[in-house]
Amino acid sequence: MIKFVDVTKVYDNNTLALKNVNLTIEKGAFAFLVGSSGAGKSTIIKMLFKEIEPTHGKLILNDTDVTNLNKNQIPFYRRKIGVIFQDFKLIPTLNVYENVAFALRVIGVSTKDIKKKVPMALSLVGLSDKFRSFPSQLSGGEQQRVSIARAIVNDPNILIADEPTGNLDPETAMGVMDTLDNVNKNGTTILMATHARDIVDSMRKRVIAIENGTIIRDELRGTYDNEF
Repeated sequence: MIKFVDVTKVYDNNTLALKNVNLTIEKGAFAFLVGSSGAGKSTIIKMLFKEIEPTHGKLILNDTDVTNLNKNQIPFYRRKIGVIFQDFKLIPTLNVYENVAFALRVIGVSTKDIKKKVPMALSLVGLSDKFRSFPSQLSGGEQQRVSIARAIVNDPNILIADEPTGNLDPETAMGVMDTLDNVNKNGTTILMATHARDIVDSMRKRVIAIENGTIIRDELRGTYDNEF
């Protein structure tokens, strides 16, 4: 599904962010990407979303080399990928239904399909009864679940979650993780960057640890600090 082949990234200020990274994430997997700030997590996420390109190496998605797409190809590539952010990024003047529908409208999905897809996505995240609510009327956990619905409404192959529980209390965070687990069980591949040790340790999914731009550990049922 996702493959990094000998990927190195050197930024314009000569910062070495990734060094010869080789990584394969199979279809349907759920993997945590862990490491300290500046370790390289964000660089991997940005590379997957095509915000940046490798200095050397290849990025392969579904057996297709997508390393150097032209600008016209990137919007179509991104339709295969859902992204969840720490700060939700909901539009405050739109209600829950409209926020999720917006992700489809911008890519030209028909009104008929929007009316079909949005309720399905809201049902999956447990928010069918909140479709008329505005972001300001929701708890933090509910807002994050709206952002998950928006990310999955177009049936992406891959869901990238960048610190999605960073602004949530522990109980709410675990509720969001239950939602992501259900999304994964429906077949969506998930890569989640996080500092949340308790979440990583309790879920016992694949853990990919990165340090100074190099993958130092990759365990199928790992913990954050490899204590067990």
